[in-house]
Amino acid sequence: MNQPQAGQQDSQLWTGRENGRLPLSQQNGRPQAIHQDRWREWAAGAAEFARQRLAGEFQTDETGFDPHFHTHVIMPLTRALYQNWFRIEMRGVEHVPDEGGALVVANHSGVLPFDAIMLQTGLLDAHPQHRNLRLLGADLVYAIPGLATLAVKSGHTRADPAEAARLLAGGDLVGVFPEGFKGIGKPFRERYQLQRFGRGGFAATAIEAGVPIVPCAIVGAEEIYPMIGNARPLARIFGLPYFPVTPLFPWLGPLGAIPLPSNWIIEFLPPVPTHDYPVGDEDAIAELSDRIRDTIQQKLHTLVAERGPAFG
Repeated sequence: MNQPQAGQQDSQLWTGRENGRLPLSQQNGRPQAIHQDRWREWAAGAAEFARQRLAGEFQTDETGFDPHFHTHVIMPLTRALYQNWFRIEMRGVEHVPDEGGALVVANHSGVLPFDAIMLQTGLLDAHPQHRNLRLLGADLVYAIPGLATLAVKSGHTRADPAEAARLLAGGDLVGVFPEGFKGIGKPFRERYQLQRFGRGGFAATAIEAGVPIVPCAIVGAEEIYPMIGNARPLARIFGLPYFPVTPLFPWLGPLGAIPLPSNWIIEFLPPVPTHDYPVGDEDAIAELSDRIRDTIQQKLHTLVAERGPAFG
């Protein structure tokens, strides 16, 4: 079984507008008229969304994932960052299966997990089947009121092997960042150097589920918050894994929390089959985990050199 039908239909309705922009066939060359047309279409869309919510014309799954809310409320907000703030080039979407379960494994960086959100947004828009990426998140996300609700509605779930196995068995596309907090909390001098992938739990999960692993390399997130220090006493006070110090934060207060508009490249690599790896074999799990890590690290080196300056 593939993605929830309602979510796929919602995604197709939105992305049919050329990633949120009116098709050229509907543009008459007059900026003011174009602006008015977009405003009227936005108002009509908002009214229709409200009608559908009030009429109960939407579905959620057992985890609380709400494809209708995700597509029409959350994604337009994140899409604005994807298209207009970060300059993101997405490649290799053809390596992501059109249907069935698969595990997307990516590097993690940037102090705040914008890379995860941009990955989810770009894949929904760029993939021919507009697949929803069900992201596995740390427990800390679900301990923050408000953020936890948004995460659940957007299809995120706790990074639990049993939950990941259930989603994969149901044909979902699942995303995981094995570096965890070690990746997003590392200092700027260690940018694009992968941290440990833990004990290879993601590899064990993919092997048991019999699904392919799609390695993914993300360049650009390292520069949005260059972390030059970690205020550990403050981290302990607030119960955080780290408290970042950047050239702008906390010195500029809330303004310092605005991410810098860096140049990004997100590239999916050819899927790695797992059916030849024996279930429960620790050596096989370690070998597969190292293989995926090395593949992503090599691609990161290539993409950093190809991209050149992070800004400009």
